Amino acid sequence: MDEQINYNLKQLGAWKRIFFMLVFAAIGALIRMILWAVIILQVASTLLTGKANQNILSFGHSLSVYTYHILLFLTYNTETLPFPFSAWNLEAELQLPEE
Repeated sequence: MDEQINYNLKQLGAWKRIFFMLVFAAIGALIRMILWAVIILQVASTLLTGKANQNILSFGHSLSVYTYHILLFLTYNTETLPFPFSAWNLEAELQLPEE
């Protein structure tokens, strides 16, 4: 058991993933603050014009999907690094590992 733990601790891939997880956790926190600004702008737009602003709607969608990609990576549901290490994918579907 101790040998397996020592082996796991020496794996460079695990430490690289932990590093990227910390980076994307920080990016995720920043994105959540931006999403709150988007929410406030959308509420203001709706109150002032009576309808949602399409540009803000599109931007909010892409940020939401990006947050989803980050969360999938942080929870080990995918090995695909989110943007900027992969394409800015506006789809909510990623290749998830087969069970």
